[in-house]
Amino acid sequence: MTSPGARILSVAHHQPTRVLTNDDLAALVDTSDEWIRSRVGIATRRIAAEDESVADMAVAAAAKAVARAGVDAADIDLVTVATCTAVDRMPSVAARVARRLDIPTAAVFDLNAACAGFSYALANADLALRGGSGRTALVIGADKMSDFLDWEDRSTCVIFGDGAGAAVVGATDEARSDGIGPVVWGSRPERGSAITLETTGPAGPPALFRQDGRVVYRWALTSLAPVAREACERARVAPSDLAAVVTHQANLRIIEAVAGQIGAPRAIVARDVVDSGNTSAASVPLALSKLVERGEVPSGAPVLLLGFGAGLSYAAQVVGCP
Repeated sequence: MTSPGARILSVAHHQPTRVLTNDDLAALVDTSDEWIRSRVGIATRRIAAEDESVADMAVAAAAKAVARAGVDAADIDLVTVATCTAVDRMPSVAARVARRLDIPTAAVFDLNAACAGFSYALANADLALRGGSGRTALVIGADKMSDFLDWEDRSTCVIFGDGAGAAVVGATDEARSDGIGPVVWGSRPERGSAITLETTGPAGPPALFRQDGRVVYRWALTSLAPVAREACERARVAPSDLAAVVTHQANLRIIEAVAGQIGAPRAIVARDVVDSGNTSAASVPLALSKLVERGEVPSGAPVLLLGFGAGLSYAAQVVGCP
């Protein structure tokens, strides 16, 4: 049976305990606190322990989200994890989450759209519930970028942190203003070489993250605001009525520039990148979860989510704040 809509019931997040400061990084590479803050706006980031996996972080965030939603694990019909840093090929991270949370029969799969991953996964869950393929979904973004950084490259190692964010999504019996709005998504694959994490086979060197920051910066500042405004239009929400704007936490200059272009003067703009760094697929739900925890956005108020990253992929939707 199809559903008129779906909405986010709860959000939660998990971050590792180790804090890596800019001064710590200055002891590893030729950089400084001033250099990092002026270019990407980051002060600290969290780095997972060697034995803390993507699945471990995903489980920690998901368990809190499920508890906050007040749903029974047995009633979850879909578990999807957005990640680009899972080391193991199978079983999927989603399957590991389901097993560890005693979710018995859910459909499980991982999705890789890099930093846009959570927004892609949320859209897929929304479409699945609207299509009648279940009533409750668990959507997670989790990445351990520290496993794939070149710690001698000051242009990239200063940017990233590790973490996970999760949302429980429920089908609704009627169309609601606090539901998940239509997704606006796409990519610019001809520029895909701007962000890579590529392997060369078992005998080759380890995969390391690489990025052409100038290409990404120009693309973000010229392409993303129209996507965000179209998502608002499809959701029938004026940008000026947004309560919050939660973009992928790429760097502070991009966040503030894009938020300014959208035309949402009263919206709170998530700036979790300052404390957490760029956490890839985890960044959107992690930043949203912190806004909710601090009580900065009223329940049901319209929030714009905007993910973007490798591919160059993007996805935006307006959601009701849980």
